[in-house]
Amino acid sequence: MIVEVRLFATLTQFLPPGSKAGTVALEVPDGARISDVARRLGIPASLDHVALLNGSNADGEARVHAGDVIDIFPPLAGGR
Repeated sequence: MIVEVRLFATLTQFLPPGSKAGTVALEVPDGARISDVARRLGIPASLDHVALLNGSNADGEARVHAGDVIDIFPPLAGGR
């Protein structure tokens, strides 16, 4: 199945060649989780990140489905 993955800031270094505007269409097996998607892109499990699945907060165990959009950000900081 195909999912759309958008990486931001320092995580864009994990995009495969040919990706455009921080986005890649990625083929993953049925039953894949967000952690599987991150691993497939080479993002180390030890590297903290924040994920959204179709615009909602999600953890690495959330299952993805064909056509889903996964946004992955490095940890956010700032504010008071």
